[in-house]
Amino acid sequence: MHEKQNGLGFATSALGLGSWNTWDRMEFDDAVRLIRYAIDAGVTLFDVAHYNMGPHSEQSRTDLLFGEAVRAAGIQRDEYQLCGKLWLWDYPNTGFAEQLATSFDRVGVDRAEAVVVGDYFERPDIPRIVTEVAEQIRLGRFDVWGVNNWHASDLDRALEFAAAEGLPAPAFAQLKYSVARRSMAEGPFYGAHFESGRLTLQASDIFEGGVLLGKTPERKIGADMGGIRESIRDAASRVAAVAGDFGVSPSQLSVAFCLAYEPVANVLFGVSRMAQLEDNLGAVALAAFRGAEVRAALEDLWLDRSVAADGTF
Repeated sequence: MHEKQNGLGFATSALGLGSWNTWDRMEFDDAVRLIRYAIDAGVTLFDVAHYNMGPHSEQSRTDLLFGEAVRAAGIQRDEYQLCGKLWLWDYPNTGFAEQLATSFDRVGVDRAEAVVVGDYFERPDIPRIVTEVAEQIRLGRFDVWGVNNWHASDLDRALEFAAAEGLPAPAFAQLKYSVARRSMAEGPFYGAHFESGRLTLQASDIFEGGVLLGKTPERKIGADMGGIRESIRDAASRVAAVAGDFGVSPSQLSVAFCLAYEPVANVLFGVSRMAQLEDNLGAVALAAFRGAEVRAALEDLWLDRSVAADGTF
């Protein structure tokens, strides 16, 4: 598996597996086999969160199941990298130290390689966030941090404050990014930081919960920023047709599209079947050898051009 040396602030696999609505939708033994297979194939980054507040007040067991599956597979901690979440929905009432203690205990670890800080409804205290993140890094609980769907002005404030105070700045941004959703990642606000090298991009929600692949998901999926989901649903047939032209699956094509965008350090997706993972693995070679062709063939499906690129929606 191709590895990005600059990565997300540390060297990591080009593909990563998410935990939202994945491990809790699988038979346990299947999850054990899938995680073992992923690591052996070079997919070493796992985004694992405790979904317990805000719009994610689901009290899901997916993070508990991930930890149990890792142990059942006999996987050692140095064989994989963990990216956790720090939620701002109830911040600062529920602080970072408390969130990390709970999350790590549920997974069965004592640290992560990285955390993603987000999301929020109202503008949070940016200097306080940067300062508290820095304290958790100093305590060895994780090494680097990124932001998830922050308003661009808040990200700028965090970068400026971190630089002025000599504190660790965000190293990456986890954003919705796909064939159809490109404005925030490729727009002038976040784009300026990607171009300068201050940040790298972790692409998430790349299948629009399966809608981009022509599926009608019964599970909860991500928010429809800009109200363009029906347009994405209509575009699924076009994605399938282009995939046929390339002789690949729509999912493989969609992953390759993201990987072929230079600022992307890691593409995050969820799978609940081994066949899905095996198929997506092929996207790395497709992006490497035909990435420019893939992106050109799908250029007309940029559907969120009218959505605010600064994340204010």
